[in-house]
Amino acid sequence: MAAFAAVLEEGSFEAAAQRLSVTASAISQRIKSLEDRLGQVLVVRQTPCRPTAAGERLLLRVRPMKILEAEALAEFVPAEDMALRSIAIAVNDDSLQTWFLGGLAELHRRHGYVFDVRVDDQDHTLELLRNGTVLGAVTSQARAIQGCNVQSLGAMRYHAIASPEFVNRHFSGKLDAETLAAAPLVVFNRKDDLQWQFIRRITRARLSPPVHYLPTSTGFVEAAALGLGWCMAPDSLIGPAVKAGRVVMLEPARRLDVPLYWQYVAVRSDTLKHVSDIVRKAAAASLHL
Repeated sequence: MAAFAAVLEEGSFEAAAQRLSVTASAISQRIKSLEDRLGQVLVVRQTPCRPTAAGERLLLRVRPMKILEAEALAEFVPAEDMALRSIAIAVNDDSLQTWFLGGLAELHRRHGYVFDVRVDDQDHTLELLRNGTVLGAVTSQARAIQGCNVQSLGAMRYHAIASPEFVNRHFSGKLDAETLAAAPLVVFNRKDDLQWQFIRRITRARLSPPVHYLPTSTGFVEAAALGLGWCMAPDSLIGPAVKAGRVVMLEPARRLDVPLYWQYVAVRSDTLKHVSDIVRKAAAASLHL
């Protein structure tokens, strides 16, 4: 099972072999033995390797076991050997760029944990928890999935921003379906729905404005300041640019609050308790209640 988890975490038999200090052939034999024993194919042999449906179910069980194993061996494993303590977490990019990193730093400083952070939209991080890829996820979903606990973190507040020149050129004091249909907007990726939510608050019309896809949270503010388009950005990121007059809020009163939650596997683990406590603490210092 260690070989199985390593293949999926590292993405290949060769990388898993290097991590476990064995040959790729030995990894292949162990995976084949496990599949023969269970009577099901567990790993799709491609680049990167990914789990089958059966592999996802097994991975969901194996990851918590690895945490408990690390805790059991902590007294005997040298402090500098942190490989067993790697913790896979899913988080949305806006959280990672604002409040989340401080929590990871505190956990590493206190406990020596290392992290395998997976980034996805807050509406989709839960899938990584559901299929066993991660042990915990920052998500917009309040309902706990089977076998997991959920805790409220607060809400991330977003404002629509653009450069003053962009506002004068595209809106001229009028924010409606006509102007929003023509004004370019900046979107993180095709999973990002925030800009469309804002548009729906202004108008119920079906709009198809020009779209820039720009997968960087911090780059959003710079893109808006440079006049590339308007976008939704967290209030914790836009402060300096607003103060400097590089961007303005399109509608200060029409903000979007996105509630965030911490979901994690429901096992009695000191590691997960430490992580959950610090995640809540970091969120409380930045998010809105």
